[in-house]
Amino acid sequence: MRSDDEFAVRLYRNVGSYQLALYGYSGYWKSPGGQRVIGPSRGLMQATFPKLNAYGASLRGALGKGIANVEAGYYDSRQDRDGDNPFVNNSEFRLLVGYERELAKELTGAVQYYVEHMMDYSAYRNGLLAKLLPARDRDRHLFTVRLTKLLMNQNLTLSLFTYYSPSDGDGYIRPNVKYKVNDRWTVECGGNLFAGESDTSFFGQFKNNTNVFASARLAF
Repeated sequence: MRSDDEFAVRLYRNVGSYQLALYGYSGYWKSPGGQRVIGPSRGLMQATFPKLNAYGASLRGALGKGIANVEAGYYDSRQDRDGDNPFVNNSEFRLLVGYERELAKELTGAVQYYVEHMMDYSAYRNGLLAKLLPARDRDRHLFTVRLTKLLMNQNLTLSLFTYYSPSDGDGYIRPNVKYKVNDRWTVECGGNLFAGESDTSFFGQFKNNTNVFASARLAF
């Protein structure tokens, strides 16, 4: 077994009209979850991927006229289980709740609520190197709304995906238009619109990177 090996397992079964699943993972944070000093005299830092165990469960099925889903997980940060290392992510509890249904003919809407809850928050705050590092909130809340409309015999797709975080005070809007010209050609245009009160929040750091795009795809 090598030190950089990863393991994952998923168990699932149908319970009536619902699908229940259990998850387990042992490996590393998939996005940089830590930092280390590489130039002490210059204060240079390098992003790292600390060790992580993750455990979770999900439930998805029909509810009313739509489909509901709920997912919960615990992120066990193996290199900072006491929560007092400012250079490694604390352990977290995460929850996602969503609902999707058809609002009108060829119009689908979906909403989701997501929260990240930091464990050992007091230890985290006490380890912030005399407050030299900006403190995270204990909880990060995020709401998403997605609308999808099909037109012209489903050859034209209009979609709008929006994110808003009341805890971070930031958001992200992604409009998109896709048209299937024929069996070979598809054209698409859209945008990525970022906004935020802080330059260090999840979406706020990209507020100067708002952009629009267009593409054409040929299949052969």
